[in-house]
Amino acid sequence: MAGEFEGKVVVVSGGSRGIGRGIAAAFAKEGAHTVLAASSSQNLDAAADMIARDAKRRPDICAADLRTPRGCEQVFEFASQRHGRCDILVNSAGATRAGAFVDLSDEVWQDGFALKFFGCVRLCRLFWPMLKSAHGHVVNVIGGAARTPDPEFLIGGSVNAAMHNFTKGLSVLGKRDGVNVNAILPGMTETERVGQLFSQRAAATGQSVDEVRGALIAKDGIARLGRPEDVAALALFLTSERARHIQGTAIAVDGGATPGVY
Repeated sequence: MAGEFEGKVVVVSGGSRGIGRGIAAAFAKEGAHTVLAASSSQNLDAAADMIARDAKRRPDICAADLRTPRGCEQVFEFASQRHGRCDILVNSAGATRAGAFVDLSDEVWQDGFALKFFGCVRLCRLFWPMLKSAHGHVVNVIGGAARTPDPEFLIGGSVNAAMHNFTKGLSVLGKRDGVNVNAILPGMTETERVGQLFSQRAAATGQSVDEVRGALIAKDGIARLGRPEDVAALALFLTSERARHIQGTAIAVDGGATPGVY
């Protein structure tokens, strides 16, 4: 893949931290023009500075509330004005809460869908003409909960399942329009986000954070938690020309933790 991403424009939602930042860093290192979108200007600046240390160019950053239609429009307008094109869209934004079902309010459920699901839908819709023109790629970073229901992660599982269905349906349009659409289902990955989920699960179950972490690793039978670079490596492959015949699929990056049959 040497040189394949040189000069390509890659928009990464949720690019300021965690998996999104790891994916953006991988593309930037390969010479792509990366656009990082997230809500916090401070986190975006820090991410861009970190990525620039190992990349040919500093990422562009766009602070916007992706929970709202206007926030998604701001990202599209920024990328359009700055680059006039989009070759790859990576939807990695999302912060659905874990916790006891009876304690999760309507507002928390709505917030979970607003950022991860509707943010993804809106960005795909806005960037689709550019992606069609470029014969580009969409990668939706979803999560293993799309396949494995969990009583302490009902919002995340429901949102992930909706994104999974959306991705599969969008890939059919992608076949007609020449856009590759696929999904990545990360398992537990060493990010700030997973630390928050462990804390929320601990509060819901009465365990300590260390007990929650140890129990989940033991239940899944994995050797370690994932790392952002594990997911980034797959994102690079799925958006390369070698993966053109991969369409509408969802690939788990979880050390074999997912017990599902598809």
